[in-house]
Amino acid sequence: MSRRVRLALSVAAVLALTACGGTSAGDAASSASSAAASSAASSSGEDLTGTLTVFAAASLTDVFTDLGDRLEADHPGLDVQFNFAGSSQLATQLTQGAPADVFASANEAQMEVVTDAGLQAADPTVFTENVLEIAVPKGNPAHVTGLADFADPDLTLAVCAPDVPCGAAAQEVFQAAGIDAQPDTQEEDVKAALTKVQLGEVDAALVYATDVQAASGDVEGIEFPEAEQAVNQYPICTLEAAPNPDAAQAFVDLVDSDEGQQALEDAGFRAPTS
Repeated sequence: MSRRVRLALSVAAVLALTACGGTSAGDAASSASSAAASSAASSSGEDLTGTLTVFAAASLTDVFTDLGDRLEADHPGLDVQFNFAGSSQLATQLTQGAPADVFASANEAQMEVVTDAGLQAADPTVFTENVLEIAVPKGNPAHVTGLADFADPDLTLAVCAPDVPCGAAAQEVFQAAGIDAQPDTQEEDVKAALTKVQLGEVDAALVYATDVQAASGDVEGIEFPEAEQAVNQYPICTLEAAPNPDAAQAFVDLVDSDEGQQALEDAGFRAPTS
């Protein structure tokens, strides 16, 4: 994982972040979509410099880290820092005053926490979608076959806590399937639930399809039809008090660009339907 990634920062640690950066000019954009991502800075006649702080749902860790690397490659004076965690944790940090430039949530409910507090600079836009999938250890030693197995007390099972988007989605699919789920652990974000599977600590976990794809060497995925009853839409916005508003807009533009959308598709995310 990139050294720039800061997983699940505490509020105190987030409040300690300060801006930094150089003054070197950016390289020429390598593609039309990269040029679009740079337009916010170029319109002011200046290149992007300093620190860009992005708060993003844990499920976006791999793809957003990659997009941050691309933006830095176009702007050597820019340092992109990420705080990846459960969306509810991030929303709480922001409403408590943590400084950030961009917020990307794994569902619209946690984005509403931020917008209801008046922290957004512009209306959020939905940039991608995701669905749940069952993750099991390689070889599926417990012989899990579907969602109904989450009611089996003889299995060791993990889900996300209900206050984070993957946990809220899990509750929706259990209700849709009429299943009285018996999870043994509720994790603070989807990456924590996936780690339980990778370490063999649980027989199965409900995570996102994108997480199963990212960890395909360590886990196997089992799709289930009820997943379509809880499609998570991911909104993104720049923040009103952004220390680096030009870079914030450039990152959002990159996410929304053809290049950004292709990166999301390659990672297993879906194009937004609305």
